[in-house]
Amino acid sequence: MTPVSLLGTVTNIESGASPFVRVTRRPTRREKSGKIDLTPNQKNISAAFVDARQAALGLSAYPGKLPATLAEGYAVQDVSIARWPDVVGGWKIGLVPPAFRGSVGAERLVGPIFSDLIRGHVDGEVHTMPVFADGFAAIEAEFIFVLAEAVPVGTEITPELARRVAGKLHVGVEIASSPFPGINELGPICVVTDFGNNFGLIVGPEVTDWQSRSWSDMPASVTINGTRVGATTAASLPGGPIGALEFTLRLMQTRGIALEAGSHISTGAVTGVHEAHAADNSRVDFGPWGEIDLTLTALEPGWGRARLSAG
Repeated sequence: MTPVSLLGTVTNIESGASPFVRVTRRPTRREKSGKIDLTPNQKNISAAFVDARQAALGLSAYPGKLPATLAEGYAVQDVSIARWPDVVGGWKIGLVPPAFRGSVGAERLVGPIFSDLIRGHVDGEVHTMPVFADGFAAIEAEFIFVLAEAVPVGTEITPELARRVAGKLHVGVEIASSPFPGINELGPICVVTDFGNNFGLIVGPEVTDWQSRSWSDMPASVTINGTRVGATTAASLPGGPIGALEFTLRLMQTRGIALEAGSHISTGAVTGVHEAHAADNSRVDFGPWGEIDLTLTALEPGWGRARLSAG
């Protein structure tokens, strides 16, 4: 399979010209020296997911033997990021289901959000968000930090530093989607090896003065095809969104990844992971911070070429 080339000048494009808004972003900076050595199995996993995503194809089975640890899964993710022809604009955070936490030794996981997959929001806009029709897709209500400061490798991470660098807080929606329909059932290591199961982020209105507000005063609910499927507040995230950010800052230090100012940190599916399908209509309601409406569509083969020609 020949991967679809997405390389080209990264520029803003007019609304409607592409499924995604192209935004200029510096690449993720990895500051640990040395080559990442993968096993043939890990290389095959990376190649299969990257190729399937670029070709908008599904994967009927996991493409190899599941790595034994999260660290081995993140090694696959690192190489896949290097192979993907776009720069990282942020990171999504996911909660590890309780049944897996003992075996993987973590409560949360992260995956990259590529710049071309980050979309802004205008009040009243209805977003059309592509997903892998033969894979997995879900809608997730999110609280999103936009970092005010860079966090280089070698930074001592403390709760105080996390609050200082957090910058602005926005409401938003993550589109979780993967070519592999069994991604969540297989567990967090599987999720990590496929970019954290991310395929889009809508950044909605800013939550002004968030540092003086209670997390319990920030509501979120998700409705799919007229049925409410989840409702809660930002307080339902362990430690709140700031706890998720602090986790990410610490993990990036371990992985040797510097975070740039302006990076988007999507702090987790606050109401849960709500599975959806192409043609489903959703509304994510954040109370005083408004609603975000969207429709899922099937990602079309050649989507990468279409983006490039539109840019």
